[in-house]
Amino acid sequence: MDQINILIIEDNPEISSELKETLEKNGYQVLAIAETYQEALTLFYKLPVDLVIVDIFLGENPEGITFAETISTVPNSLKPFIFLTGSKDRSIFERAKLTKPFRYLLKPFNELELLYVIEMAIEKFYEQPNVFAGNQENTVISDDFLFVKKKDSLKKVQLSTIIYIEVENRYCTIVTEKESFVIQISLSKILKYINNTIFKQVHRKFVVNLGMVEEFSLTDHSITLRKNHILSFSDKYKDTIKKFDILK
Repeated sequence: MDQINILIIEDNPEISSELKETLEKNGYQVLAIAETYQEALTLFYKLPVDLVIVDIFLGENPEGITFAETISTVPNSLKPFIFLTGSKDRSIFERAKLTKPFRYLLKPFNELELLYVIEMAIEKFYEQPNVFAGNQENTVISDDFLFVKKKDSLKKVQLSTIIYIEVENRYCTIVTEKESFVIQISLSKILKYINNTIFKQVHRKFVVNLGMVEEFSLTDHSITLRKNHILSFSDKYKDTIKKFDILK
């Protein structure tokens, strides 16, 4: 399980240091801190950024807004971003609003509010609202990752590392190459969001990653997956099993 990668764009060293300390204390990873517009763009396109916290004013100019405008024009490059500013100028707010930030926070920032805003930004960006509303672990699913709530922060799990998913009522156990964890999500919802060319349901309780399948047996209705996981498949999904073209 990986950390959420955050890029901070802030030209005040005291504030950026406080932000970094707060985020890392709560389980997030700060990839870098940019102090200028050009540095911010370079780092944004170079690093595996999941979310950006950006000050509106870099120096005397609202270059944080220019940064947001720039990344919004490049197809498939946009990531959720949060504005953080000490400005109370209405015209600046109106211009910033046009870039569709996921939140607009005023300095000095509040730690709890910042953590809530990060969760809301991830939810909104992947269009899965209110999944972090309860106290249980929960998850947002993107094309490549699961974003799982663990205590007060979000963790990132790469979908390609998942071996299989076991479903029990409203909970799913996600088994990866390194670890397993439980999330509160229904089977219907997880099947709605994950790539159905990679993941297939083979039993009322099991969804498998096709790339992890090593062997199957029609005799005893079993599937052997990487790391020697052996699951059962049911007659209902036998035709699907027969169509697997990657099985050895």
